[in-house]
Amino acid sequence: MSDFKNSMMKVFYMTNLGRMRFFLGIEVLQKSDGIFICQRRYATEVLKRFGMFESKSVSSPIVPGFKMSRDDHGVIVDETYFKQMVGSLMYLTATRPDIMFSVSLISRYMAKPTELHLQAAKRILRYLKGTTNYGILYKKGGQEEEPLAFTDSDYAGDIENRKSTSGYVFLLSSGTISWLSKKQPIVTLSTTEAEFVVAAACACQVVWMRRVLKKLSHEQKGCTTIMCDNS
Repeated sequence: MSDFKNSMMKVFYMTNLGRMRFFLGIEVLQKSDGIFICQRRYATEVLKRFGMFESKSVSSPIVPGFKMSRDDHGVIVDETYFKQMVGSLMYLTATRPDIMFSVSLISRYMAKPTELHLQAAKRILRYLKGTTNYGILYKKGGQEEEPLAFTDSDYAGDIENRKSTSGYVFLLSSGTISWLSKKQPIVTLSTTEAEFVVAAACACQVVWMRRVLKKLSHEQKGCTTIMCDNS
């Protein structure tokens, strides 16, 4: 590593700042037991920016079972303000898989948002109020050396077009390394088909991830396990 840094300094103007502490709003805490990444400072700035720093925190980013729609007859809110709020929340998903689903849900309604969509976004901010210290810990010498994937999907969760939502998450050494929550491109006709679609998308991610890990000298010999939520 020292030889690499010295060779780079001969070509580019560089300053050795020591261990990484901040990078594009992401805090990197390197400890003896592992590396912890979070966006505590950025989350606090987002709460202050949108006037939610003094708000009362909630235990979940979305009401369980809540179905969101276009709300054609709702009160229209400032579209620019709503987009700024959604954009800030989307950047927080870089270290917060727990808000991935709810943020991807409200991002579908950035055109003509209503008071209903704004309140859903504010609930996510209220959830952040009590969880600004949350992040991802990558333990040193973790037991699980191979990626492990979990997939799930709802069935016909979108009220307008009845498309389902895919979700998957990858773990490596007990730390989350990849996650997704996205509306499926097709209308599935059964829960089994909806689960198959997300499993197929997850398998594509597995192929890409195995190639990346191979480049990083972490080649996987056996199969990658995908845990599907399907009886």
